[in-house]
Amino acid sequence: MSAIANEVRRGLYLDSVALMRMSRTVAAMEGVAECGMMMGTPANMRIMDDARVLGADGRAAGPGDLVIAIRAATAGAANGALVAARALLDAPKASGAAGAAWAPRTIRAALAASPTANLVLISVPGAFAAAEARKALGRGLNVLMFSDNVPVAEEVALKTLARERGLLMMGPDCGTAIINGTPLGFANAVPRGPIGLIGASGTGLQEVSCLIANAGSGISHAIGVGGRDLKAEVGAVTTLMAFDLLDADPATKHIVLISKPPADAMVAKVLARVAQSKKPCTICFLGGTTHALPPNAKASATLRGAADLALGRTLPRAGGTPKLQPGKLIRGLFAGGTLCAEAQVVLLEAGLIVASNAAVKGALAPKSPGAHLLLDLGDDAYTQGRPHPMIEPAVRTAPLEAALKDQAIGVVLLDLVIGTGGHADPAAEIARTVERAGAHGKTLIAAVTGTAQDAQNPARQRRTLEAAGFLVLDATADAAALAVQAVQRG
Repeated sequence: MSAIANEVRRGLYLDSVALMRMSRTVAAMEGVAECGMMMGTPANMRIMDDARVLGADGRAAGPGDLVIAIRAATAGAANGALVAARALLDAPKASGAAGAAWAPRTIRAALAASPTANLVLISVPGAFAAAEARKALGRGLNVLMFSDNVPVAEEVALKTLARERGLLMMGPDCGTAIINGTPLGFANAVPRGPIGLIGASGTGLQEVSCLIANAGSGISHAIGVGGRDLKAEVGAVTTLMAFDLLDADPATKHIVLISKPPADAMVAKVLARVAQSKKPCTICFLGGTTHALPPNAKASATLRGAADLALGRTLPRAGGTPKLQPGKLIRGLFAGGTLCAEAQVVLLEAGLIVASNAAVKGALAPKSPGAHLLLDLGDDAYTQGRPHPMIEPAVRTAPLEAALKDQAIGVVLLDLVIGTGGHADPAAEIARTVERAGAHGKTLIAAVTGTAQDAQNPARQRRTLEAAGFLVLDATADAAALAVQAVQRG
């Protein structure tokens, strides 16, 4: 019979990413079955309840309390894990001057410390995020809301308020932005340049900005709008405001719009605004759009194509020759939802039957038999109570091992996205998995998104993957095309 140990820290908030990393460290201890270190929001309490880690102490926590919840094989193992969790939580306070540095706990205190600041990044549980955004907008601050699980009605209200005040409300669920050369959230080190990006996709912004940078150009700004901005109920509020800003910016010479396919009414609304601009524009609504484009706009079905059009030239495309696996299936395991959707577009256009949980263009359901399967492992179904795979690449380990051992699969297709907020060495975890499980004769293909200035060093990531047997490319569309080549019958 297992033992449970709980502890509640009243009124203590820590970022969910930091808590997830701590919980993984504790969960790896001998005898520990599960560890949850989360804020006591209703959603998190349900996750911990489902994991069978909550006891009476944990159930008494409130939304503003931090819960340590452990289930282990024995009481001794549970108590030992609790001691380790306490040590991880308390380590910053005991780590000397750098760790003990004062940090503001409210927007008011942060503004007092940095009175010239004009943007707030919000990364708190969704239940509290809207209230913090209102405080920021009320003080005349632009907002980037990394938080998700914010009701659509709250998003509409916040974006309406921001528009009335002439402020940008990026998000909810805005993972990426680069403003005035500063990367925010998951982003990459790219030089300043003439191309402005607007995206309802974080990894889409990352891949296009990196392709542009690696081709020798740069971006003026990359403005994230949140994954729902182009849905009919939200109304493209931030997308249109971002377009206005880039259209008025003399440093921006070309504007790129990136999204999964929006609602038709939103496409019409956005293209009407594009038509009013004198600047050339690239529209990348993955899979393309059937709407007539204004004279100043061109459409691309892929992120790779969007970068090409913005640059006015074709990027060099490198790759190996895949080992043919006729009759075998492709298994795609992606950290980026938009990168997964882009690969799906490439496979569908090649005439393959595709199932995906990042569906575009009417793809089949993920469990469709006999279909090539592409999975977005950053989807909520895979990340509830767990880190995103860009933060913790071990999230991909189990499905990668399963794919490597599945005799029906001939090609394993991956993305690897580096930059700020990401894991320090994601390729190493993938390589260890392949070494442990074996490739079993499969063709391994990966696309690496990053620039030479990123701390993880894309060249080092490539070498690690190539040593593990991967063919490595710079763009997801190219990697997906190589996967198609590998499984097509002669």
